[in-house]
Amino acid sequence: MKNEIQFTVNQGWKVLLNNLGVSVTEVLQRAELPVDLFTRKGAGLSTQEYFRLWHALEVTFDDPAFPLKISQSLNTDVFDPPIFAAYCSPNLNTALQRLSKFKPLIGPMKMDVEINDHATSMTLEFLEKGLDLPTSLISMEIGFFVQLARMASKEHMIPLRITSPIKLPCRDKLKKYFGVAPTLGGNISITFSAEDARKPFLTENVQMWEFFEQGLRKRLSEVSIDEGMTERVRSALLELLPSGQTTADDVASRLLVSRRTLQRRLGEEGTSFKAILMSVREELARHYITNSELPYIQISFLLGYEDPNSFFRAFHSWTGTTPDSFRTQAVH
Repeated sequence: MKNEIQFTVNQGWKVLLNNLGVSVTEVLQRAELPVDLFTRKGAGLSTQEYFRLWHALEVTFDDPAFPLKISQSLNTDVFDPPIFAAYCSPNLNTALQRLSKFKPLIGPMKMDVEINDHATSMTLEFLEKGLDLPTSLISMEIGFFVQLARMASKEHMIPLRITSPIKLPCRDKLKKYFGVAPTLGGNISITFSAEDARKPFLTENVQMWEFFEQGLRKRLSEVSIDEGMTERVRSALLELLPSGQTTADDVASRLLVSRRTLQRRLGEEGTSFKAILMSVREELARHYITNSELPYIQISFLLGYEDPNSFFRAFHSWTGTTPDSFRTQAVH
């Protein structure tokens, strides 16, 4: 299977959208993307898919100013490693330089930073041209960098200039939030005063940066992402089992692939749907019995069994003992 150059999806999206009262499933379905996208480890998107996601957000929110709501809702709970690494920087200059190196990991664009004695300017340029660029994405990118600077410095920084390649809606609201009105320009750009760009970040953390740096550089050298179907099926089953959806058709529907494609991909990876289902059930059963006091009948339903006796038989085949004996041994 040919790899496609993609960038990693921030799993914090799920938390962010839930905090804003938006249905994650509705957004992903509207964007024609797999509904397990934000829970899959290492999930990736192409530029076209990313733009579809943003167009879906525009329809779902039905509010031209929603990018500001997202910007204002940003917190460390939704940061992924590249952004957190910037947050740990000593000042905005360093944060922007770090993000310029790792921006391809989190968005379909390149980022240039220019620092002089008078100002610090950053410019974003999309890697693919000729696509239907969502205006909301531009507003969000600008909002993100302004919010990052304010959060980390604990000061209400106001950019000197902001430019956008296309006219942005809600100009008055943007001006009120940014402190300056965006103007038309060749690319997305934000310019901060040299004084602001040098102000210390109260969130500086050298040890945290060192922790992230090695992994980020490794990821940057492996920008092409092709996650196996096995992990995607496991992720889907973790969500589907409690609702009693346990079939290959259920999972294929959730992942937006045909059952035949699902089975073929699993076969290529040396496994089967039945084997993964059994593995996930056993793993969850051990977890529930060891780490909770849930009744066994309830556990059987959480694992997607219609008949508790089927669960008891399966558990004995996995462990050679009963759930009750297993729980007793775990306690002692």
